[in-house]
Order: sequence, then structure tokens, then C-alpha cells
Amino acid sequence: MIKMLRSVAAGAVLSLGAATSLFSAECIAPANPGGGWDFTCRMITKIMYDIGAVDSPIQVTNMAGGGGGLAYGHVVNERNTDDDLIVAASSATATRLAQNAYSGMTYDQVRFLGAIGADPGVIVVAADSPYKNLNDLLDAVIADPAKHAFAGGSAAGGFDHLKVLMALGKKGFTDISKVKYIGVDGDADAITQTVGGFTAAMTGDISGVVGFIKSGDVRVLASFTDERIPGFEDIPTAKEQGIDVVAVNWRGLYTPKGASDASYKKWTDALRKVGDSAEWAEAMAANGLAPFNKVGANFADYVVSVMAEVQALSKELGVMK
Repeated sequence: MIKMLRSVAAGAVLSLGAATSLFSAECIAPANPGGGWDFTCRMITKIMYDIGAVDSPIQVTNMAGGGGGLAYGHVVNERNTDDDLIVAASSATATRLAQNAYSGMTYDQVRFLGAIGADPGVIVVAADSPYKNLNDLLDAVIADPAKHAFAGGSAAGGFDHLKVLMALGKKGFTDISKVKYIGVDGDADAITQTVGGFTAAMTGDISGVVGFIKSGDVRVLASFTDERIPGFEDIPTAKEQGIDVVAVNWRGLYTPKGASDASYKKWTDALRKVGDSAEWAEAMAANGLAPFNKVGANFADYVVSVMAEVQALSKELGVMK
């Protein structure tokens, strides 16, 4: 499955624009190839076609920028009635919307389809890093924040950033303005920053770093899960190390608000079929995802509740007013 995923992710990046005649529809990944949003689009759409949930292959377009904001604005302003468009989303999407980071755009300008997996949050260092566990890293940051930086696939104040702040908060550190964070477009770019020695650690999700774990380029200091991740049992949880933080990143999709109800039903039905498939179960196991199935109206309600929590936490931490 890892080889299959790499083959899918290594496919040509298609130019921005409407789906060609070869494709029945389009999935926008709001980041560069190799990260979590790219994985969501490529793997879910591939399985949709493989299991017959859709009749034709689905084009994947990478549209990086603004922590997902470029793609969100594109959908809202230019593709609002497109029945054949779906977009990768995650907890980072809800976080950015909750913090009003998409230039005044709001969650109700699109329709959330659902999520069928949760990507456990992780803290990762380069293989030759001097930090052997999470407390080593956090203690070093607290002792001298100016000498340490984190890279993440979400913008400053986003979900990846919040994970670090929550972990530091559990150790009594509250001067968050001193914590250096570099937001880039996707987990792959964040890993590059860390492996290249530009940052002390990467904060992201397990699916975005699986290839780097397999290649031996990185070490995962902790997962932000209640229990160890299936298939990655050698990675200790933050809770095991005395840092009581759980942060998972759901992997899902949204569609234009102005698209028809028939298309919404079509896409939610297709997403449910993927979530129930053996192919998706295999993909989750290969990439460290945990089951998380919320599709349709109940998922939209869930997103609203999560956004309320993010707003409260962000205000408490001083990320937003």
C-alpha cells in the first residue's frame, strides 16, 4: 500500500482549471504534493473510482496558498455552483475559519461533506536531533525559545501551531509570543525545514511523515493520541510522557455551497462507500490514520462545535482576540 500511495502521490501535478474531458470531476488539494490534504484528495478519489463509487477518475489539482485560504476563496468566488468539485479539508481548515484567517470568509460559505479518518498529531525531529523524547525538546524550548523553531503545515496560529502551544502550556509555559513557528504549505514542506536543520522540530500529522519515517530521515518524539497509533506502536504518546494533550486531525471534504442537493447526496454517498471499504481500511493502517466516520449533516454540526472550541482556546492562548 505504501508503494501504491507513493505512486499516486507522484502523479503529475495537473494545471489549475476545470477538469478536462478525461475526468468526471475535480478534487482540489489546498497544498503542495506530499502533505495531508494531497493525501486526502489522491487516496480518497482513487478508491472512489476503484470501488465504483464514481464512474470516472477524478482529477486532483494542487492549489497551495494561505493555509488553504487560496483554495477556499477560489471555491467561494469562482466555483460556487460546481456540482463536480470537491475539496480536501481537515481540522486545520476549521481552525483557520474559526480564527477568521480566510479574509472574512466563513464556514457556511461551503458545505462540509464529511470525514472518514483522523490523522493523529505528531512532533517530529530529524534523525540526528539531540532530542530523544518530547520533554527534552519542550524543556529546551522553554529554556531558550529564541534558539528553537517549529515548522508546520498550517499557518501561524493554525492547528499545527496550537498543538505546540498546548503541549508547552501543560508544562506551565504561557509566554507564547516567544515560541518561534514557521508555517508552510503542507507537511512535506515542514519536514524539509526540519530535516534541513532550519527548525528544531516539525509539528504535523502522521500521514504526512510516513515516508520520512520509513526512510529513516526523522524520529517521531510523540503522538497526540490517547493510545499508540496502530501500525506505529513504537511511537510513544505525549500522555505517556506526562503531556496530557490529544490532538487529531480529521481528514475530509467540502463542496461548493451553491452546488445542487443531488450532487451533495452523490458525494456523501461516495464518501460513505470509501469509508466502509477494505481499501480505505488498508490505506488507514498503512498511513497511521484512525477510524473517524462522520458524513453529512452530523459532520457539519460537528465542525461548528469544533470551531467554537478552537475560538475559545485561541483566545485563551492569545492567538486571537
